[in-house]
Amino acid sequence: MDYLWTPWRYAYVTAGDKNTGCIFCDLPKLGDDAKARIVHRGQNCYVVLNTFPYTPGHVMVVPFAHLDELQKLPSAAAHEMMDLSQQMERVLRQLYKPDGVNLGMNIGKAAGAGVAGHVHMHVLPRWVADANFVSVVGETRILPESLETTYERIRGALKSSVSS
Repeated sequence: MDYLWTPWRYAYVTAGDKNTGCIFCDLPKLGDDAKARIVHRGQNCYVVLNTFPYTPGHVMVVPFAHLDELQKLPSAAAHEMMDLSQQMERVLRQLYKPDGVNLGMNIGKAAGAGVAGHVHMHVLPRWVADANFVSVVGETRILPESLETTYERIRGALKSSVSS
């Protein structure tokens, strides 16, 4: 088995405030949503770009509450998480015209969670050929737009959908 070491991700995962140690708790406190890459704030959850996306448009729906299991999430937050996931599916389909959309959670370290102590939902567009030669053999992802461009596109689409 080959291992792909990504030490730069460790800096991201552990970049949270030393008091909380949780990036998802600390991002909303930065006071600068563009810097935090938060594209939307709801009452119980927020939507943030993945700093190391698998595809352009890869976002996460994150509850404000620091909880390590989905079953612990209050109903209002769980419902808002699903509502925001549906809204993000709609926005990503509109902006990126994907062949499909991945929606998923990894709850706990053994399940593959990068941030195991704070549940979150990944929503990302997928294309039939996005696992091509470069990503499979070369173990390299090619992203055709910057995170700043992705942020502006998604923020704009979300604002348009609210005002419509």
